[in-house]
Amino acid sequence: MTASLANLSIDLNADLGEGFGRWQLTDDEALLSIVTSANVACGFHAGDPSTMRRVCELAAERGVRVGAQVSYRDLAGFGRRSMDVPARELADEIAYQIGALEIFARAAGTRVHYVKPHGALYNRSVHDEAQAAAVVEGVRLAAGGPLPVLGLPGSRLHEAARAAGLPVIAEAFADRAYTAAGTLVPRTEPGAVVHDPDTVVKRALGFARDRAVTSIDGRRIEVDVRSLCVHGDTPGAADLARRVRSELAAAGVRVAAFV
Repeated sequence: MTASLANLSIDLNADLGEGFGRWQLTDDEALLSIVTSANVACGFHAGDPSTMRRVCELAAERGVRVGAQVSYRDLAGFGRRSMDVPARELADEIAYQIGALEIFARAAGTRVHYVKPHGALYNRSVHDEAQAAAVVEGVRLAAGGPLPVLGLPGSRLHEAARAAGLPVIAEAFADRAYTAAGTLVPRTEPGAVVHDPDTVVKRALGFARDRAVTSIDGRRIEVDVRSLCVHGDTPGAADLARRVRSELAAAGVRVAAFV
């Protein structure tokens, strides 16, 4: 299904602030001149107070929406190790991360506009009802209002968010492989990450124009999304994101924040 011309609009997001102390992984300044939404690490998988403040200030200056990228407490594993965290504890940790980022966002003259889980928590909340519900409870604790939740279409996370009255934003990944079920291929499997820039651009256009992607086993999957992610920790991420945005614009797709 190809989207009508009136609906050719998509948000472009990237994971930012993924450093700690003197170590910096993402090219925050370059990416913030390209993306429309910034998923800012809140200190549990990466990020620290000074980085969070700096990214929020840059985002506010450039009109980029700030989102809280929440994670399991896993600095050593970059948030990519699944953990069995009790539901109440996880909800508290989600609220804690959002609240920390909100302080720096407000100081910069903006606010936290949405929440997106990171890494293992993102993938776990696709199918784990209890962990998804805990994430949503944490969002409600911190926000006190209808803060949008960014995630995979059809996930348990989005089901829980809708049940709690929170808006949901469906997203896709231009640089990740998909299974026939519409979920992400685990990073432990071959071909899980798409490295070829031409392929990444082609997939981005497919998500925006056709609302579809080809799975790793060659099947066409229809995916209606409002936001497109380019991972900030990919080598050459800024150049790739710049090319994706340029190609989207050339194809008549408006790149704009979803809120």
